[in-house]
Amino acid sequence: MSAGQADAASQAAPAAGAVSLAHGLLAGLDEIAEVGRDAARGGYSRHLWQGADLELREWFTARATSLGLDVETDRNGNLWAWWGLPGTDAVVTGSHLDSVPGGGAYDGPLGVVSALDAVARLKTTGFVPTRPFAVLVFAEEEGSRFGVACLGSRLISGAIDADAARALTDRDGVTLAEASVRAGLDPARLGADPAALSRVGLFIELHVEQGRGLIDLGSPVAVASSILAHGRWRLSFSGQGNHAGATTMGARRDPMVAAARAIVAVQDAAVAQPGSRATVGRFEVIPGGTNVIASTVHAWLDARAETDAETRALVAEITARTAAEAAHNGCSATVTEESWAPRVAFDPALRERFALALGDVPRLSSGAGHDAGVLASRVPSAMLFVRNPTGISHAPEEFAEPGDCVAGVEALEQLLRNVL
Repeated sequence: MSAGQADAASQAAPAAGAVSLAHGLLAGLDEIAEVGRDAARGGYSRHLWQGADLELREWFTARATSLGLDVETDRNGNLWAWWGLPGTDAVVTGSHLDSVPGGGAYDGPLGVVSALDAVARLKTTGFVPTRPFAVLVFAEEEGSRFGVACLGSRLISGAIDADAARALTDRDGVTLAEASVRAGLDPARLGADPAALSRVGLFIELHVEQGRGLIDLGSPVAVASSILAHGRWRLSFSGQGNHAGATTMGARRDPMVAAARAIVAVQDAAVAQPGSRATVGRFEVIPGGTNVIASTVHAWLDARAETDAETRALVAEITARTAAEAAHNGCSATVTEESWAPRVAFDPALRERFALALGDVPRLSSGAGHDAGVLASRVPSAMLFVRNPTGISHAPEEFAEPGDCVAGVEALEQLLRNVL
């Protein structure tokens, strides 16, 4: 963005004390623009309870406190910033601050910054809520450290077994229980938190669009209609480690070859089932030497489809093809489910109420999972999407125009006025 474009965007922004733009970004995004930059991958790497995430939590606490909100950390590491006293039937809005490895600037933080800016706008006009209200930052939404997406919302809602969660490990072998201790939490208290969840009467999550539906529809914002069924599976291939030079090609049981062929089969299976998506984005090779035939290879699969049954059918087909490719190369293979999220259909009445309140904006389904989707089976939940002109997400090129970000804040403020 040129200086002239930034100036124009700033002139189009609401009055001081509401939303301010700096260098073409919402001011809050600009304040954290250097936190967690990843020089190797590009973009940002911000993972639960590690350096960048801890810095962002401090930033959120300071920013929320400056707005007169009272910040608390629940027993699962989620941050709550309350406007007034906590209570039941609260309106809650927010998102997350963590990222995928090398992710973009908007996925998660846009929802948090927009929530804080909506509060600033409301306070500037003298608005006083008639219901309890909080801005909520969920822990480990991306699952980039411990492998389970939406971990904070899964824990608080009881959607994941507490013992299983405590045993999750990161790439350094640190368990979630151990990491929670270092973060000042009691690992014995991780898990379902009915008291905290019972305070939520309505949850609204604003999020950058992770696709390009709105650019084609010509609208800066939309209301979510549904989320595809999705999950993560670990594909493990076992063969025989050996010397790269001394082992003839015909005598090999190479799990890397089996894994490579299986990944091609993953794509073929997804293409054969229209509307489905399957991705292998992470590998672990053991022992990992250049002149060593691997003994074990792990690959992580992300699979999604419109319905639960279609997603399960896709994974079953991938499992069969994985076994066949492993056997063809003299190896064995196992497929282990690490997380599962059924299809989410957001409450139709709430969705329509919000869409009409915003001028009959589009309704969009999401191929990405969200904390709002986890909460939707427990409490009334809704989502706002802000237009993404390229459709790129989970990558450094992720982007939203400043004017569209402001439109998102304005839409969120309007909905909050509607329900508070």
